[in-house]
Amino acid sequence: MKTKVSFKNVYKSFELHAKKSEKILNLFAMSKKKGKEFLALREVSFEIHEGETMGIVGLNGSGKSTVSNILAGVIQPTRGSVKINGETSLIAISAGLNGSLTGMENIELKCMMHGLSKEKIKEVTPDIIDFADIGQYIHQPVKDYSSGMKSRLGFAISVHTDPDILIIDEALSVGDSTFAQKCLNKMEDFKKQGKTIVFISHSASQMKEFCDRVIWLHYGEVKEMGDSTEVVENYQAFTQWFNKLSNKDKLAHKNEMLGKQVSHHVEKSPKRNRIKLSLNLFKNIIVLIPVIVMGILLLTNY
Repeated sequence: MKTKVSFKNVYKSFELHAKKSEKILNLFAMSKKKGKEFLALREVSFEIHEGETMGIVGLNGSGKSTVSNILAGVIQPTRGSVKINGETSLIAISAGLNGSLTGMENIELKCMMHGLSKEKIKEVTPDIIDFADIGQYIHQPVKDYSSGMKSRLGFAISVHTDPDILIIDEALSVGDSTFAQKCLNKMEDFKKQGKTIVFISHSASQMKEFCDRVIWLHYGEVKEMGDSTEVVENYQAFTQWFNKLSNKDKLAHKNEMLGKQVSHHVEKSPKRNRIKLSLNLFKNIIVLIPVIVMGILLLTNY
């Protein structure tokens, strides 16, 4: 069975800065001061195979969105190996949507960013509008949308760009049950086509019904991975135990776990890391230039 996604001993740390000036200096590798680090992921390893649907569960702050952003190429791991065999598309609330542009303009912009031709964009636009089903709001700026409408539009665009790997990060947690079912039906179609899906949700029923396997992340580590029903039931048992704790005990448990994620030393060469960070920043600026230009062109055309 072909491996589509591989995480091996992945770490992701974020530097904690007391001042904004420290963050800016570190971005340009000009600061020698070593601050505290927050270890969002620690020794995370898993593989996802072609045609498989992998679920990810965990408390808020467990690292689910960090994993999805690494999968989508939004951020890079601090250490470890990540291999993606295919084109990914991230669906999260308002992910990749420009609030200043209308829904129609966002459709064109995001489709262009996914490499679709003008002819293909023209072909899929009616289907995207129909799937999103937000009425005349499609002609309004996205900044005026509710979270549910943003999720509808983002999901509609992403599933019509025909990605190899679909990453759904809490996108079905907002909006009505009718739209959620429409999305699940579309995801089922993707499964039948042999697409690979990463599904992040708090819905135990959706996880059991839709996922082949589930990863339980707990404060940056893989606590359990395996059969969807078994892992989800173990996770539910934990949340039930946690919810029965007093507020004082809940806070103590949370602080204990978070304490393990702060100031951990992740082995890396400081000089090499600064050079890599500067190169990544330069690459990000280069990548953003055509996107900004396209956005300006779209605005001037309307």
